Amino acid sequence: MATLPGIVQPAPSGAYGFDADTVISLDVAQQFSGQGYQFCLRYLSLGSPQATGDLSPAEALDILNGGLALMPVQHVANQGWEPSASLGQTFGSDAACNATAIGFPQGVNVWCDLEGVAGGTPAQAVIDYCNAWFDAVANAGYVPGLYVGAKAILSGLQLYNLKFQHYWQSESRVPALPHRGYQMVQSAMDGQVNGIYIDQDVTQTDSKGGQAVWLTTAAQ
Repeated sequence: MATLPGIVQPAPSGAYGFDADTVISLDVAQQFSGQGYQFCLRYLSLGSPQATGDLSPAEALDILNGGLALMPVQHVANQGWEPSASLGQTFGSDAACNATAIGFPQGVNVWCDLEGVAGGTPAQAVIDYCNAWFDAVANAGYVPGLYVGAKAILSGLQLYNLKFQHYWQSESRVPALPHRGYQMVQSAMDGQVNGIYIDQDVTQTDSKGGQAVWLTTAAQ
């Protein structure tokens, strides 16, 4: 199984990128790179192997060769899903397996999407899910990150007390993260950019000096 080219390194503060649920061609990656975007996030499947339309080894190469750094984020279950420790272990294992199959080297951020949890879910169930997901991904040698979206259930302090040290703030209204803050901040974009729908993201160094960790073929 081939490893993707490039080096794993911390993302500098103030880098602009995007996340997309659309396959990125080499041409489109080059268009974004030429417009000043520095990185991209694409999706890992729930379940293994990767589903059609999610990130493939060929697409990952196109993104990197197009001049963009790359990080993977796993899809979330349908709105109203119910988290548990066992589900976190299953999805985390799938994320790690798929990241490995694509060719990501160890040490890169692999992101968990936490949003859309069923109303009334106990906070402890969400905590157990997140920490089990973390363990499964970390045990594979990757650096787990957490995307905090709408209906994540947990308070800022509960989020901070999870095992994660890397957090990504969604475009939705979400809790502030005490003591640490977020390493990426997402904002919505109106219409298409270079023919696809994206959300824009910007990196920042958190209050503990933490940064997102990406794979890149270019000196940043």
